Amino acid sequence: MDEPPRLRPIDLARAAGISTQQVRNHADEGLLPPTERTESGYRVFTPRHRRALLTFRALYAACGSDVSRRIMHALNDDDLPTALALLDSSHAELHHQRLALDETAKALTAIADRDTGAPAPPTGDLRIGEVAAHLGVRTSTLRVWEQAGLLDPARERVTGHRLYTPTDVRLARIVRLLRQVHYPLPDIGPILRELGRTGDSGSLRVALDRRAHDLDRRSRALLTAAAHLHDHLDHP
Repeated sequence: MDEPPRLRPIDLARAAGISTQQVRNHADEGLLPPTERTESGYRVFTPRHRRALLTFRALYAACGSDVSRRIMHALNDDDLPTALALLDSSHAELHHQRLALDETAKALTAIADRDTGAPAPPTGDLRIGEVAAHLGVRTSTLRVWEQAGLLDPARERVTGHRLYTPTDVRLARIVRLLRQVHYPLPDIGPILRELGRTGDSGSLRVALDRRAHDLDRRSRALLTAAAHLHDHLDHP
């Protein structure tokens, strides 16, 4: 059955599960193909606009706001190579994160279990600059982790300088590895507390499994977005 030649904003809104105002906003932002207007000034939407809207919403779920908008702008500028390159980069970034997660899992388990294969932490108390150099992060990053309640270094009585024990450094290494695979700061605290309470790496394994499931979800979202994009391109 042929698709209706004209669609109302409410038709697009229902198809995408959003409000009619969001449909208008997306059109104003150049995320949909240009629209004609009636004599009274109303936009005229077509099935092509609906496909574009569904493509954008799927890309948004898979790639986030910035990349999805750049892809749609490229498509509406007839710049297909740029749009496809942006989608390819999202796939490549996801693959990179999977590889990083595998390496992080090995390192975290070794650190948490105090495996002899893990790099030896520094001995004695360290100041913040020394810890930052050891971990390859900025001192400001360590302060952010401290403000988030993930680290609690002691202070020198006279100078007030932070002093990190080997245990503090071990925890900081775990935080760095979790952040390396984009684990949210608010979710790291419970993991560290459980690690301190039980003394084993079970909580870390759960966290890594959760991250792996999140990557699986994003992979499926990218497949869905690619299917919508394919349909959109097949019906110019």
